Amino acid sequence: MKTYLVTGGSGFFGTILKRRLLSEGHYVINIDLHEDEERHHPNQTFVRGDICDRALLEPIFSSFSIDGVFHVAAKLAHAVESPRALWKSNVEGTEVVASLTKKFAVPNLVFTSSNCLWGNALGRPVREDDQPNPVEVYGRSKWEGEKIIARYRDDFRAVAIRCPTIVDSGRLGLLAILFEFIDEEKRVWTVGGGHNRYQFISAQDLAEAAILAINHHRSDVFNIGSDDVKSLREIYSYVIRRANSRSKVTSLPLHLTIAVMKLAHQLRVSPLGPYHYKMIAEDFIFDTQKIKRELGWSPTLTNEQMLWNAYEYYSQNRREIESRTQVSAHKQPAKMGIIKLLKSVS
Repeated sequence: MKTYLVTGGSGFFGTILKRRLLSEGHYVINIDLHEDEERHHPNQTFVRGDICDRALLEPIFSSFSIDGVFHVAAKLAHAVESPRALWKSNVEGTEVVASLTKKFAVPNLVFTSSNCLWGNALGRPVREDDQPNPVEVYGRSKWEGEKIIARYRDDFRAVAIRCPTIVDSGRLGLLAILFEFIDEEKRVWTVGGGHNRYQFISAQDLAEAAILAINHHRSDVFNIGSDDVKSLREIYSYVIRRANSRSKVTSLPLHLTIAVMKLAHQLRVSPLGPYHYKMIAEDFIFDTQKIKRELGWSPTLTNEQMLWNAYEYYSQNRREIESRTQVSAHKQPAKMGIIKLLKSVS
């Protein structure tokens, strides 16, 4: 049995990773601002608090012989009022975690990064050696987080895993808006035809990769994502058919829609930010050959299978989901804002 520290272990992905580690017999220390569903598990210690609070974290590092850190805690742009609060958590919090990992000689750290490091399509699969170019605060915070852990690459083995949208049963957030449209048999909207391909990653597949990465023999960066990525129109249509919904996939004009999205963001009436209106009609796929070759990892689910699992969970638990409070951003529906108007004419 090993002892692992998981930051953000009460969040959507953090919960899945934590449960996987517990199921394999490891001891887990979870640090999170939100309550932990497994807080009474005999192989777990839960500490409720902020990863930016060095005075809180240092006694934890000193009290346990930690074999590895999974740093998955992060604040999302649509879930916070202040960009400063996001930056503080995602950047300053990462510095605290990394510096304590060094101070207490923890040998390994895995950091979950993001495809938001890019705000424009490259016209081909994105490789690990492509220069990031984030267009909004969340992407910039994740890129800064990568640079922080890279500074410690000679002090411990630091692995960054760049993730596209994490999807699985229980994933809500912005996806809950799509699921509500399908559940209520509204038209489902794409932009510019919906023929673009946008990669997801299964939370279970990401957990497998993170566990493989915690034992990697050197500091590194890996892209991750699904295979056989179909267009958004095809993926949405698949879920609609399986749900026996009367929803139809319909397209909005590209340039007009992006102009409206930009304005809505500036007026703070939309949950969708610069990354979304930059990428909404573009292809984005990671080249995942490196992680397959060096970690022996491979995905088990396609985009359409993941999205169906997430929608089925939403549909079966909608009443309970809508009553949730005080949970992480991906465990509750995002606020629609101006998208309610689109729903009203759907």
